[in-house]
Amino acid sequence: MGVKQITGYIWDEAERLPRNEMRKLQLERLQSCLTRVAKSVPFYRDKLANAGITPGDLGSIDDLARLPFTYKSDLRDNYPFGLFAKPASELVRLHASSGTTGKPTVVGYTQNDIELWSNLVARALAAAGVTSEDVVQNAYGYGLFTGGLGIHYGAEKIGATIVPVSGGNTQRQIMLIQDLSSTVLCCTPSYALVIAEALASEGIDPATLPLKVGIFGAEPWSEEIRHQIQDRLGIPALNIYGLSEVIGPGVAMECPQQVGMHIFEDHFIPEIIDPDTGESLPDGQVGELVFSCVTKEALPLIRYRTRDRTRLIREECACGRTMVRMDRILGRTDDMLIIRGVNVFPSQIETVLLRSAGTEPQYQILVDRGDNHLDYLTVVVEAPQSTVGDSDRRGQLQTDLAQELNSALGISCAVRLVGPQQIQRSDGKAIRVIDNRII
Repeated sequence: MGVKQITGYIWDEAERLPRNEMRKLQLERLQSCLTRVAKSVPFYRDKLANAGITPGDLGSIDDLARLPFTYKSDLRDNYPFGLFAKPASELVRLHASSGTTGKPTVVGYTQNDIELWSNLVARALAAAGVTSEDVVQNAYGYGLFTGGLGIHYGAEKIGATIVPVSGGNTQRQIMLIQDLSSTVLCCTPSYALVIAEALASEGIDPATLPLKVGIFGAEPWSEEIRHQIQDRLGIPALNIYGLSEVIGPGVAMECPQQVGMHIFEDHFIPEIIDPDTGESLPDGQVGELVFSCVTKEALPLIRYRTRDRTRLIREECACGRTMVRMDRILGRTDDMLIIRGVNVFPSQIETVLLRSAGTEPQYQILVDRGDNHLDYLTVVVEAPQSTVGDSDRRGQLQTDLAQELNSALGISCAVRLVGPQQIQRSDGKAIRVIDNRII
């Protein structure tokens, strides 16, 4: 299927600031932010004092590396409001990030923060070509999750018509796309594939839909997943990045060139560090992404370690934006699986599976520990029924995939093919890893 062509546009001139002007602006905002948090946040006042640093000590944005890190555990240790720089009376919104254990991470916004967030998401949507003429179907979750409301306010800022459908109820999603003439689909990439599957099962040709572009994020996804979405829906699949602790969606956005996400670095200063040593890494090298949020009022964070793995790209982009780009998220430093002493990232497995012509883009990774105390990796992946039902074809494909995974990962693993729709679908983030080990 051919992919529709789109044209993005520049939302504000900050996106085209010359490099020297951007660095000057970043330094001014960083110094101002440090002054604010040193006065109003005891956590940062103590951290800066222990490091022997005052805001005036920073003579260049390169001095950012002298400042101490902030960790997600710091937000949990100071739950709920210990890192806030504004009193409760000035807060207009609270969100909370999901967590697998313990209390959630609480983030807050002043009215100025909400305005900033709306403008940043508008900047992101503009990069995807969204205008006041568009109908934006927002299938991100609403509520404490920042994704839904972030996209919502950004679309309204542009003047687009927003359809706040939230996630789930795939049949209704399709009906609304058709009946309300939705032109923009916003959801997780895994849910976009669920919608594509439903269209195929109902015999609906995506080319007949009014959709012109998809804006997908909230979970790591590969270039192979992008191709799957574009082939099945016939629309450009653009990557949006954000995390609740930093602000939510609208931290970085891919333009139609699809060569990385432009970081809105006039508000979020990025670094790449070695996750083990904390040392800064040069542009182009993969490491852990770190952000300093220098314009937020309620919750400014200094050198926040995201645990996301990526790299920075500074080569000029054909779209005209001068802001540094980040590559897609390659995984997280804290979702790494250690299998028999070998570091394994789910993204490595996904890349192998999606390059196979004989499988569907639905899979799960199972980790188990045997009676001999050794760990075992099993990859469950869907395949057409014609393959699964043929023992010879199934066996050959399982063997081929196991060999490819062994080569890519450096360890052996088992592959189990299952038929279509045998892996549970999710309305939001896909559950890719099931770790059954008792650590």
